[in-house]
Amino acid sequence: MEVVTQVEPLSNHCLKISFNTGDVKVFDVKPYLNKGIFGKLRDPALFNQAYVAYDTVCWPGNLDIAPETLFIRGISAK
Repeated sequence: MEVVTQVEPLSNHCLKISFNTGDVKVFDVKPYLNKGIFGKLRDPALFNQAYVAYDTVCWPGNLDIAPETLFIRGISAK
C-alpha cells in the first residue's frame, strides 16, 4: 500500500505529494471542495495547513483524504 511521506500545498488548491514508493504526484483538491466537510478547504489558510499523519494527508479538524485516492488520482510530477 502506498504511504504518504511528504506533502506540499501548492497554489490553486493542489498538493505535491511524495509516497514511500518514490512516486511524486500532484493532486487537485478542487473537485472535492463542494463535497460536504471538504468545503472548509476553500479557505487558503486552512488548506495550507496540510500535514502528513496516519500515512496520508490531513488538515486540522479531522479532515483527510485516503492515500489510495491521492495515489490513484494524482498526476505524476516527474
